[in-house]
Amino acid sequence: MIRTVSQIKDELADREAIRDCLYRYSRGADRCDEELIRSAYWPDAIDDHMAFSGTREELIAWMMPIMTGGMDQTQHLIGNVLIQLHGDVAKVESYFYGFHRIRGQDGKPRDTIGAGRYLDRFERRGDEWRIARRTVITDWFRDYPDSADWEKGPFNMQVPPGGRHPDDPSYAFFAEG
Repeated sequence: MIRTVSQIKDELADREAIRDCLYRYSRGADRCDEELIRSAYWPDAIDDHMAFSGTREELIAWMMPIMTGGMDQTQHLIGNVLIQLHGDVAKVESYFYGFHRIRGQDGKPRDTIGAGRYLDRFERRGDEWRIARRTVITDWFRDYPDSADWEKGPFNMQVPPGGRHPDDPSYAFFAEG
């Protein structure tokens, strides 16, 4: 089947919109930005997220206390994104790494790395792609009994860590004209 340039452009635009949505979710989780997380899911979306299963709003209500109460810093990385387009529906598998600095019961920080895959059913409604159904597959975890000194940085330079919504420097950066 020969596809037109217009069809190829449409497919590439759909693929990029789906990747952008995946990145918004990761940024929203890392910055604890509830609105950014909401923007990645349709209001009626369902997420099966490790020990949690529920709606978009229930997911946010479950994850925010965890992210803000016990995790000092997080970073989610997305890779190996496989997208199968079927009209207004897409099946997407995305590999992820999640780096977390967690305060233990004793108040001391420790690092945890989790890796796995997001199995997402995306839907295009109007001109927008968002997650309609997510299942998180956890492939492995690595817990460390301590944490790296994230603030000291190389050569004993004081390096301030990134922040959370709205204090992270990226919010000012993107707001500039």
